[in-house]
Amino acid sequence: MKPSTLRHLALATLGMGVVMTPVLALAQDDDDSKKKPDMHQLARSSALPKAEADFSMFKYRPPGDKVIEQPDANRILFKRPDGTPDGYAQRRGDAVIYYDRYGKVSHVQPLGN
Repeated sequence: MKPSTLRHLALATLGMGVVMTPVLALAQDDDDSKKKPDMHQLARSSALPKAEADFSMFKYRPPGDKVIEQPDANRILFKRPDGTPDGYAQRRGDAVIYYDRYGKVSHVQPLGN
């Protein structure tokens, strides 16, 4: 083949790629509108029973803090009124361990079973 023919063939192939790219992108956008829910969305609307925990044994609550329960981790979080974290409490064996906002143990509450 002549070099000019090869050049024309390469340009034609490149031109087809440029023309087809937006068409393929539009075809992919159509699939995005029919996206399936991800794992996080499915977990929020799941029919499975939610984890339950009894937090009545957690005696200490920092004054004025908002308490957020996390039954799946068997712990509660403490947040200040402005929303900044103020620590958490977690049951470990036969005790409840309270941590400050820096992750250091502030005190331990033994559970008398």
